[in-house]
Amino acid sequence: MTEHTFSMLQRDITRVDAELVQRAAEFQAAILADVAGRRGTLHGRVKPLSARMKVAGPAITVEVRPGDNLAIHAALAIAQPGDVIVVDGKGDQSCALIGEIMSTQAQAAGIAGIIIDGAVRDADALTQGAFPVFAAGLNPCGPTKSVAGRVNHPVSVAGAAIQPGDLIIGDTDGVVVLPRAEVAALLELAQKKLDGENRRLQAIRQGDIRAPWLEEALRAAGMLTSGETL
Repeated sequence: MTEHTFSMLQRDITRVDAELVQRAAEFQAAILADVAGRRGTLHGRVKPLSARMKVAGPAITVEVRPGDNLAIHAALAIAQPGDVIVVDGKGDQSCALIGEIMSTQAQAAGIAGIIIDGAVRDADALTQGAFPVFAAGLNPCGPTKSVAGRVNHPVSVAGAAIQPGDLIIGDTDGVVVLPRAEVAALLELAQKKLDGENRRLQAIRQGDIRAPWLEEALRAAGMLTSGETL
């Protein structure tokens, strides 16, 4: 019988191409979420500690038991420059999972940012710094470092399914995940959507203040009859 071993810590993953990451970083998370079918966004509880924080990069996925950050330390040790560490902390806010020391370590290693569905601490230092940290809340209580977790396995973080190497985009609106294989096509759609939105904004500024699709949508919903207009 062949023995199969299960590794809780995967070192080798396929990352979204760096050129695609650079292109994606030019778009708002909202634009990318729209073209991705209005899915793939993390719950709104996961927010940047500062509105100016933005992040883009391939996901290093982490699953932890609530209140324990041992697996996050492992992720920090194997992540490559440009990676985004994304942590399924189960939404638990009873203890912080990272603080100033770990975020400083991550920044020094060239990691692009950390996203945690859980709590963090040392908020004053993290908020004033340039390193992007997104979290579900704050708590001064520190974590334990004794419970096994998983690194670079498929995870569900704040309602979004994430595979290692998927593209993560975060800004003041929140975080969206794009499947690695779909990124190139979605970026083409994102540019078209952005161009269309810019044209609409220009039209509004020039006095066209009614959405061109509104009456048709109202008829389809039964709010206007076939011959009725606003």
